[in-house]
Amino acid sequence: MVENAIIQKAADQLQQAYDSGIGCLPVRELLPEGDIDAAYEVQEVNTERRLEAGGRLVGRKIGLTSKLVQKQLGVDRPDFGMLFADMEIADGEEVPSDKLLAPRVEGEIAYVLGKDLNVENPTTTDVIKAIDYATPSIEIVDSRIKDWDINIQDTIADNASAVLYVLGNQKVSLDSFDGRLCGMVVEHRGEPVSVGAGAACLGHPINAVKWLADEMVRRGRPLSAGDVVMSGALGPMVPVKFGEVYEVSINGLGSVRAAFGA
Repeated sequence: MVENAIIQKAADQLQQAYDSGIGCLPVRELLPEGDIDAAYEVQEVNTERRLEAGGRLVGRKIGLTSKLVQKQLGVDRPDFGMLFADMEIADGEEVPSDKLLAPRVEGEIAYVLGKDLNVENPTTTDVIKAIDYATPSIEIVDSRIKDWDINIQDTIADNASAVLYVLGNQKVSLDSFDGRLCGMVVEHRGEPVSVGAGAACLGHPINAVKWLADEMVRRGRPLSAGDVVMSGALGPMVPVKFGEVYEVSINGLGSVRAAFGA
C-alpha cells in the first residue's frame, strides 16, 4: 500500500502542471516502480478534485490499444482516463491552445451508450446491446510531463494523457459499418499523416469497450447510459502544429475536424 502522502504529492504535481501550462517531472519517480494501481490512485485524486470543483463526468477514454505501443511501454493491457464535459470541443470549433503543451491527435471511433454497462466480465453481446451509436472522433492527447518523458505509470496518473476530444455529428448504428475493417485517415492540409483501421484497436474497438466496462466495474466507476467512450487510436499519433486544421475520416462513419488556435 502506497502512502497517501506520496499519492497526493504526485497528484498535486500533475495538477500544478495542468493549471500553469508548464510541464512537470515524471511522477514515476515518486511511485513504487511498476505499480499500476498506485498510478490509478493518483488519477483518482485528480478526478475527485475535478468533480468537487463542479466538473461533470461524461465518459472515458481508452489508451494503449495498440499491441505495438504496449510492447514499447512494456505492458500487456490498455489503460483508461476520464472524460469531462468541459473537455469536449465541437466539430470545427477552434481548439484553445493556452493550456496545451505538446498536443497530438488521434483518429478514433467513439461510442455513446444507450444503457448502463455495469456487470463484471460483460460479453460482447452485452456491450453491443448497451451501445446506442458510433461516431468519428479526434482525441487530443497531451502530457503534463515535460517533453513526453513518460512510462505507463506517468500516463495513467496523468489521466491517460487525455486533454480534449472532438466528436462527429453523425450517429451511426453498429450494423451500418464494419468496426474491424473500417479504414481511418488523419489529414493535414489535404495530405494523409496517419492511417489505420479498426483492427489496430485490440483487434476490434468493441473489444476495447468490453475491457473498459469490466475495468470500470472493478474500480467502482461503472459506465452509464449517455457515457461517451473513446475506444482507442486506429493509427499513430500525430504531433500538432498550432494554427492548423486536422481532419479524421473513417469509412462508414464520416469525418470530423479539429482546428487549433495559433
